[in-house]
Amino acid sequence: MIHSIKQEFYKQEHKKITWFVPVILLVLMIMAAYTLGYGESKRLLMTCYDAPDWIMFILVISGATMFSMEFQNNAILTILYKASKKWDIYLAKYIVVIIDDCFLHVLAIIFTIFLKTVTFGATISWTAVYEYQQPIWLNMINTMLIDLLTTMLIISLVFLLSCLIANNAVVITVSFLVVFLGQVVSDNLLNLGKFVSVLKWNPLNMVSLTRQYYNFAMYYSTTHLANIQLMLGTLIYSLIFFILGYLIFRKRKF
Repeated sequence: MIHSIKQEFYKQEHKKITWFVPVILLVLMIMAAYTLGYGESKRLLMTCYDAPDWIMFILVISGATMFSMEFQNNAILTILYKASKKWDIYLAKYIVVIIDDCFLHVLAIIFTIFLKTVTFGATISWTAVYEYQQPIWLNMINTMLIDLLTTMLIISLVFLLSCLIANNAVVITVSFLVVFLGQVVSDNLLNLGKFVSVLKWNPLNMVSLTRQYYNFAMYYSTTHLANIQLMLGTLIYSLIFFILGYLIFRKRKF
């Protein structure tokens, strides 16, 4: 297992895109600050300048390429030969992406502190009370922690899709559709007015966890679930997708 994890980190370090990710994240956060403007300064600080969406974007691409690219160029055969178990390969890849995920969230907080200090939101105090009667700094920390659960769900789903579909472009496209259109599909299902008590637990609804936390009034009316219920559903579906992905990977012929 340790060897597999080291191998995955080695491959990550030698990907050119890995070293550009921090710059890409910072540029996207600055763009969000300019686009949303001063009127949304508190919300921007709480969400680290819309970092959850940008991190999701980065992780979908990163997670999808970990499997599908190796399937396409048959590099997976070499990895399977060197590893003692398929479980070691699958879990190692998952652990590396989760560590990348945590790193990006910490980086988003650092960038937010920097951007607030130098320009955006400089006049707003970190101790100003905002959502949930909490200071903004605590709102920001909680948003990033909660988003780790949301991104864990997406990572598990991306791994599942990657083991089902060998084509990298298809996996990325489907993942983006789930991330950015999943809420719309779930909302349409719930608007049917039938079986809402059951349909509200659909996995697409869980993608709204982070957005509902920082904008509860708007999203609760569409998800029909409290924050704690969304968190529970997110954890359960993350585990389900993770297990299904591994079972498909284990049975796959190479």
